[in-house]
Amino acid sequence: MTIAVAELRRYTLHPGRRDELIELFEREFIETQEETGIVLPGQFRDLDDPGRFVWLRGFASMDERREALTAFYGGPAWKEHRDAANATMIDSDDVLLLRPVRPGSGLPGDGYRPRVGAEPPDSRVTIVLHHFQRPVGEEFRRVFEAAIPALEHAGAGPLAYYETEYAENDFPGLPVRTGEHVFMWVTRGYDPARLAECPQWAALTAGAVRTVRLTLAPTVRSLLR
Repeated sequence: MTIAVAELRRYTLHPGRRDELIELFEREFIETQEETGIVLPGQFRDLDDPGRFVWLRGFASMDERREALTAFYGGPAWKEHRDAANATMIDSDDVLLLRPVRPGSGLPGDGYRPRVGAEPPDSRVTIVLHHFQRPVGEEFRRVFEAAIPALEHAGAGPLAYYETEYAENDFPGLPVRTGEHVFMWVTRGYDPARLAECPQWAALTAGAVRTVRLTLAPTVRSLLR
């Protein structure tokens, strides 16, 4: 399935409870979401914040998002385990709703998913978020795409890139951040020093209000690794 709508979800957890949530999530909430048509390309530990769990969720369309979320959050797995999951969380409302910039610029919806209890991967994934004062325009899209060869040379070749989805959140039980204009790209771990030396990096960050880099360790069952 092509991921036409994506959520970047960043949860703030109670101290010391991240591994507890991840174990529950990977045991109870992956296949049960996939059964409703939801795609789960990645789950991660934020390496710069031990109290943060980051994950990506995808859908074929906004209509299918509403239907899938209704099915999952009204279904037996969430009803049985929601209290245990919510008990680990301080905040779960830090969510960006996104769409691929171009056809084919989104994350794949499939891949090899290890079983529960497998060895964790020794790898890193980086998500870069450029925040702007206004919606991302064609000029910045072209600047980014022109920079892709240089990013690849610096070891930061994009796996996917997205921008804000402005459609109304029609599943209000799960809030998303609004009034923001974001361009997000995903890559595997890279050397920030090499990227800083890349002339195109300055062009990517020059017009942004701020740029945020998330350095992430994939969980055992993450497809992105």
